Amino acid sequence: MRKLLTSLFFIPVFAAVKSQSNIDVLHYTYHIELTDNNDTIRGQASILTRLLHSTENLVLDLTAVGKEGKGMSAAAFLPGGEALVTNQSGEELDIRLRKEYRVGDTLTVVIHYKGIPADGLIISKNKYGNRTFFADNWPNRGHNWIPCHDDPADKAPVEFIVTAPQHYQVVANGVQIEETNLPADKKRTHWKEEVPISTKVMVIGAADFAVHLSGYVNDCIPVYSWVYPEDRNKGFYDYALAAEILPWFINTIGPYAYKKLANVESKTRFGGLENANTIFYSEQSINGMRSSETLLAHEIAHQWFGNMATEKAFAHLWLSEGFATYMTILYMENKYGTDTALAMLKEDRLQVIEYSRRTDKPVVNPTTDYMQLLNPDSYQKGGWVLHMLRRELGDSVFKKVIQQYYSTYAGKTADTDDFRKVVEAVSGKSREQFFRQWLFTPGIPELAVTWSYISKTKKVTLTVTQHKTSFQFPLVIGLEDETGKTSAVNMNISGTPQTITVPVKGKPVSVFTDPGISLLHSAVVTEGK
Repeated sequence: MRKLLTSLFFIPVFAAVKSQSNIDVLHYTYHIELTDNNDTIRGQASILTRLLHSTENLVLDLTAVGKEGKGMSAAAFLPGGEALVTNQSGEELDIRLRKEYRVGDTLTVVIHYKGIPADGLIISKNKYGNRTFFADNWPNRGHNWIPCHDDPADKAPVEFIVTAPQHYQVVANGVQIEETNLPADKKRTHWKEEVPISTKVMVIGAADFAVHLSGYVNDCIPVYSWVYPEDRNKGFYDYALAAEILPWFINTIGPYAYKKLANVESKTRFGGLENANTIFYSEQSINGMRSSETLLAHEIAHQWFGNMATEKAFAHLWLSEGFATYMTILYMENKYGTDTALAMLKEDRLQVIEYSRRTDKPVVNPTTDYMQLLNPDSYQKGGWVLHMLRRELGDSVFKKVIQQYYSTYAGKTADTDDFRKVVEAVSGKSREQFFRQWLFTPGIPELAVTWSYISKTKKVTLTVTQHKTSFQFPLVIGLEDETGKTSAVNMNISGTPQTITVPVKGKPVSVFTDPGISLLHSAVVTEGK
């Protein structure tokens, strides 16, 4: 996901949904009816679950109708039509079962519901004044319009069968298996996703669309552009970049897991939302100049990291956003060269430095205010952690790490320790200290570097002091002479001030840290007496 720049400091707060740990959803089927007459939706959900604990109750996430009249009213049934007693309160739907179910038992419940979505499904007008419906589930907003287990760790296949006025085209996860015109100027569209996915990336979109096949990747993966008809020419041109981006990620990480890739202009509140194989982009993403290449690359990277290899909990969001951030930099480096990647890393480092001065939280942050995780720690710092790991391991070993992590956890969930163990297995060395200080410790190294030139001996004395933190890391200091040539001084920094004296040919004209752009830090360099 990419957040809109204007929304960084104006993010609304959403309460965390209580995660129900007694179920594992095996399959969702949603029948949803949309209308132009009002904002009320009608739905029927068939949910197949496996019980993880013995229970006589099944608890799902679904927002009840609130004081403002928004939310869902629901009733639950067994597949044969037998009604079940339900209690709906706040954001939970508690279903009383007819008997006690044991661990490992499977159960299907059918839920009929209707109401005006409190959130999650954006029903509004697009920038051209036309009515649209766009799901926007991240992080746990799906329960505002569909009954579900709204937890990123619980992934399941999903089918959306949407009935809407005929003028709408409907897009959703997976493959379209039906589109049928119905009486009363209605149309039914059926999409089926067979790969298990989290509710955070389940999606439908209904609008007046222009649809274009941008091409096939590896002769089997269709790449589509879905844009408003008014943006047809510009949108088809801009989004067609996806057909060029996708092969690089396949070759770099591993096979693409889905049967299509659709890039959709939408009303998402984010800059982009990485819904599984059906990515939603903001209306500002199209201008006919292909200026959203990094945005497309970021969201496509999520198809591997976040969608297929999914964080066990939002506390480990960097495994999604940090990976997508750095994989985008690697893509740009491959296409445009090292200078482009280094410029992106410098900009990202500046954002992390500024943010680190305003927070006392580590990257792995167990907050339940998930929207607040959309910050430079999850994105830019997470990306920088991967960059420093790459510098430490070397390019070939780093690539093996990324590929091994993905192949191990594709279709599964992982946390930061899981990734660390993969790094250690591939590299053959413990990385506990590296992970502890960069991901579980707040802040970044803040360095004061003083230097002095001793003319009689032609030597430079360097003293490095670390403020606030006690990180351990290798530091390179560059000494530039009057000819423009830079020599490097290597130091191993810990929590105590360290001094080194090195010979030089003459007084440096410039002294600076990290000439190779390899360390996440801030530094103030001053010349001493």
